[in-house]
Amino acid sequence: MSTHFPDFISNLNNLVSLPSVSSANPSIDMSNHKVIDYLATCFEDLGFSCELVASPSSSGKEKSNLIATRGTGPGGLVLSGHTDTVPLDEELWSVNPFQLTEKHNRLYGLGSTDMKGFFPVVMEAVKALGDTELREPLIILATADEETSMQGARTIAERGSPKGRFAVIGEPTGLIPVKAHKGIMMESIRLQGKSGHSSDPSLGNNALEAMHAVITDLLLFRKELRYKYQNDLFKIEYPTLNLGCIHGGDNPNRICGHCDLEIDVRLMPDMDIDNIRELITNRVAQVTGPLGIEFELVPLFPGAPAFLAKNNSEILSLVETMTGQDGITVAFSTEAPYLQKLGMDTIIFGPGNIDQAHQPDEYMSLDMVKPGIGYLKQIIENTCL
Repeated sequence: MSTHFPDFISNLNNLVSLPSVSSANPSIDMSNHKVIDYLATCFEDLGFSCELVASPSSSGKEKSNLIATRGTGPGGLVLSGHTDTVPLDEELWSVNPFQLTEKHNRLYGLGSTDMKGFFPVVMEAVKALGDTELREPLIILATADEETSMQGARTIAERGSPKGRFAVIGEPTGLIPVKAHKGIMMESIRLQGKSGHSSDPSLGNNALEAMHAVITDLLLFRKELRYKYQNDLFKIEYPTLNLGCIHGGDNPNRICGHCDLEIDVRLMPDMDIDNIRELITNRVAQVTGPLGIEFELVPLFPGAPAFLAKNNSEILSLVETMTGQDGITVAFSTEAPYLQKLGMDTIIFGPGNIDQAHQPDEYMSLDMVKPGIGYLKQIIENTCL
């Protein structure tokens, strides 16, 4: 390791200063290459071998995942985080979002908590190990596009590696282990009718009226889901279906020819995305078919499955004992299901608080940094040494 390796603050500032916004809007979507290259340089300096894995991007921007490995052999530990941030309203920030600002015992900057701040914490934990030889490998995974499509994690899952015995995803959990979260689907229901003069309903076929019937059926479906899937692990013990936004027609004196409804479904761990999507498709088709309305269901992104840690999870037990905190469930989604799909015993555990994410003046509390470093060092020692 170089004697001039940056300290925690410098590393976090360097990462925050490299914009890596991930967005479904191609005009503001960015490549994450500068962040990946910076991380690769840092981890190579810490004795890791680094591999870049290209990640497909619908915007045409170049995206990559980083796999940094120290040690050889089977098993080991994967510490994983995403390199992208959400878009921002820069005018609403009281500080420069692309420069780390320290005040009030907080470190302000875009991605400081969600979740560029995790990587410097990992680096400090690795530095504390010195040149200690690892019995099992330590693998750092840095992914692309978690905030939009989770394509980086999907690419890793499809690739089939890296595979450790354990995986810890460093999303901001307040240093409390997370053992489960709901999944998410976002779908657009698009109805095509026929416009015409509003004075004579026979001249058209009203898509907005058809959507009224669709919504009525969706609310019945929501009630069915609530009674079919119950899990008291979660604060909201059932799946939810939210009617998020609706757009239809263009003028009050024209029959509405087209109407779109966008919905959000939060899935329980025993619910399958493709199955729910098929159920919605069939139900809407049964409503719209007799009305002579054309219908299309368009996923707004592929969807992210729910996550539930394995029974008798060793890594969960270790972190619960280490922190004195029982595993909890959260409402936000992560890349955990994709790493679990690779066969790893997986949990979510990291510094920072999700309440500070996705908003102006995002910050990492300095109170999280030293304990976070200490916990990660212990996790590495227990799984790799």
